[in-house]
Amino acid sequence: MTIHRSNPSINVQSADKPTTDSELKFAIKNAGCMSCVGKIESALGLVSGVRSAVMDFPSRTVKVKGASDASVLLKTIQAAGYEAALLSNDDLTIRSIEKAPPENHHKAASVPANADLCSQPNSSQEHFFVIEGASCASCVGKIESALHQVPGVTSATMNLAERSVVVSGSVQEKNLVAAIASAGYRAISQNGLSEDEQADERERNEAQQYRRLMIAMAMALGLGIPMMIYGMFIGDMTISNNSERLLWLLMGILTAGVMVFAGQHFYVGAWRSLQNRHASMDTLVALGTGTAWLYSMVVVIFPTLVPELARHVYFEATAMIIGMINLGLALELKARGRTSQAIKRLIGLQVKTARVIRHGKETDILLDEVRINDRVRVRPGEKIPVDGLVTEGSTTVDESMLTGEPMPVEKVQGAIVTGGTINKTGSVLITTTRVGKHTALAQIIAMVKRAQNSKPAIGRLADVISAWFVPAVIIVAIVTAFAWLTYGPEPALALAVVTATTVLIIACPCALGLATPMSVMVGVGKAAEAGVLIRNGEALQTASAITAMILDKTGTITEGKPAVTHICRLSNSSDNQILQWAASLEVHSEHPLALAVVDSAQKHGLPLCGVDDFKAIPGQGVKGMIASQTILLGNDKLMQAHHIDIAEHQATALAMAAESQTPVYLAKDDQLEAILAIADPIKADSAAAIRRLQDKGIRVLMVTGDHDATAQSIARKVGITEFYAEVLPGDKVKKVEALQEQGEIVGMTGDGINDAPALAKADVGFAIGTGTDVAIDSADITLMRGSLHGLVNAIAISQATLRNIKQNLFGAFIYNSLGIPIAAGVLYPLFGLLLNPVIAGAAMAFSSVTVVTNANRLRLFKAQEH
Repeated sequence: MTIHRSNPSINVQSADKPTTDSELKFAIKNAGCMSCVGKIESALGLVSGVRSAVMDFPSRTVKVKGASDASVLLKTIQAAGYEAALLSNDDLTIRSIEKAPPENHHKAASVPANADLCSQPNSSQEHFFVIEGASCASCVGKIESALHQVPGVTSATMNLAERSVVVSGSVQEKNLVAAIASAGYRAISQNGLSEDEQADERERNEAQQYRRLMIAMAMALGLGIPMMIYGMFIGDMTISNNSERLLWLLMGILTAGVMVFAGQHFYVGAWRSLQNRHASMDTLVALGTGTAWLYSMVVVIFPTLVPELARHVYFEATAMIIGMINLGLALELKARGRTSQAIKRLIGLQVKTARVIRHGKETDILLDEVRINDRVRVRPGEKIPVDGLVTEGSTTVDESMLTGEPMPVEKVQGAIVTGGTINKTGSVLITTTRVGKHTALAQIIAMVKRAQNSKPAIGRLADVISAWFVPAVIIVAIVTAFAWLTYGPEPALALAVVTATTVLIIACPCALGLATPMSVMVGVGKAAEAGVLIRNGEALQTASAITAMILDKTGTITEGKPAVTHICRLSNSSDNQILQWAASLEVHSEHPLALAVVDSAQKHGLPLCGVDDFKAIPGQGVKGMIASQTILLGNDKLMQAHHIDIAEHQATALAMAAESQTPVYLAKDDQLEAILAIADPIKADSAAAIRRLQDKGIRVLMVTGDHDATAQSIARKVGITEFYAEVLPGDKVKKVEALQEQGEIVGMTGDGINDAPALAKADVGFAIGTGTDVAIDSADITLMRGSLHGLVNAIAISQATLRNIKQNLFGAFIYNSLGIPIAAGVLYPLFGLLLNPVIAGAAMAFSSVTVVTNANRLRLFKAQEH
């Protein structure tokens, strides 16, 4: 087994990273206190290349010196929960930094929804609309193009499957509605509606639309089928005498009624498209059925204008095509409804009311009326309505909807509780900390919806093709008609009408437009059910191509709940004295090992000492003054930096490390006092999950700041052959860059603040959802459960979704590649076969149903939990 040991020299510069030191200044828009200053400075200090980061609180600006890329710094500030902009050194005007292109490997980290953002009039917002009148992929391109032309819009993405659009930017809603209207469509705002209200409204609209389509289908087929039977068994549907003219005139009038009542939406859509100088699926249907009906009416009313052999009527084709397409749309709508089951289940976790204590009285009120700092009573068996802190009582809470862990978690005074989880045993009072759209569950729902509406790169291929597809089909239909009129046998005119109509009807871009969004919706929803939250379509697509995965150790491979197992004393100080000194320092630290020391002191009932001049030294440890004595606590680097001799005790430290225990040195006034052994147990399923990654051909690496021997022991136990130990937080980014320089598509998985820059730099960042908010906000994919099987499931779902998208696109392309030539009559010279327009209508309708059905196969995906 090849083991790569501690921190080899890697000095890879990103292509867009400055090679010389520079000073950058950022404006911070929502820092509210001095703790914000420390958080921002700490986050920036972990970025590779940063020499210093100093924030001036009164002016809300921060100066960063070093050789770091501005966009990485900005995203780090955003990941810490603050809105920021780069100030130009010339005139100090704010310059927005847009999201870096994919090739730069930078990810835009979103500001947490509960961050106290400044209320700027031009602050970027998201607007959600349901679109009426959109029928195919060409409509998507028109709507997105119209929205992108509105000043202030930064992004606009439409989901044809949901008939919805998400717009981001600093723009008023009325301008967006006007832009969509100018493109020929109606926008219905979803802003201000709760997720529950949006779901109810969507279900009502879908039910109404489904009923309308079924009635339309019944009307059309009710007329079309008898006409087809007549043509097949009684007459040949030609005009040879006046009595037949009267019969078919009546049929023409009835067919016109079907066109008005059952096919109205096609003709209205086509007219709107014509008014806005573009073409859509409605254009093709309207042209095809309208041509067939108009030709038939000319044959009935003015038969002498048409050659005798061409006096054939096609009323049944018009009625049957409208019926078949309506049936297809109804089936598609029904199948589409199944794709949003994940959202419905998440919304179902929300409660509608909360029992709030105001003015000494307990009152049940609607959830929307609950405010921050309200006191809420939650009784046994009830769902917790909002996020908050337990202020009275104790209980156990079922948090399986978040963590996947079946065992209830004990909650005492001061514990955090999350809305949507279930209170099991005791009655408690909680003080709300987040309400409405800012609760964890609401943010999860919003993230899933946003991801379902996003568009991976592969989906833009369909958009580009669809923009030119309908006009191209109309040209093909005209060329087909001209060819049959010029070279076709008699009745050439009738054959020209039939083939042109068939080309128009069969060439539907619906399947092309639905191919990507349907798969993305089902894939993202299925991922959410498995505890995997995917931020956007880009992450979904890129995750399927990952070739190398970097894993943090603490909290990712291990439980992240270390404990002090024993203390090796090297002086006359007692165990309690050593533990008290260590805990007094560590209580100020955010390092994962710090909590283990503090917990151990608390379990022993040891009071904490006052600490002066506390300082955290990244990658080494902490120091401070206790009772005028300098106390150092950290690794061997910290001891060496302060010239403390540890040579004769390194064997003890190595023995601890060999047992997967982290040795931590404690020194007092330049004298080594003790070595604390801290063990963090490996998660029970880490080895199996890592083996699944390796079975997929993914190169797995472990990167940790822990001691080399500890890292080697952990790596050996979980089957990792390539690891890097004693890596400083800023150097994790270099590891990512080095792998990217080797041509790897890199995933990074971590849970700590020190992982945030590397998560942002990786092609896909995976955050363990049980970790810190900063790590989660820096990542592209969040694993709500602590198991690494979630990581493998995320990649597996991504691969299955991309495979499904490709199948859909291939099917749509093949359908049109074969269908259009056959409809044009390429088989006629060889076999004397022409495609019936009714069959073309059925094929067009069911092509979309096929795509939707194939996408729904993703619902059968089984996530592996162990």
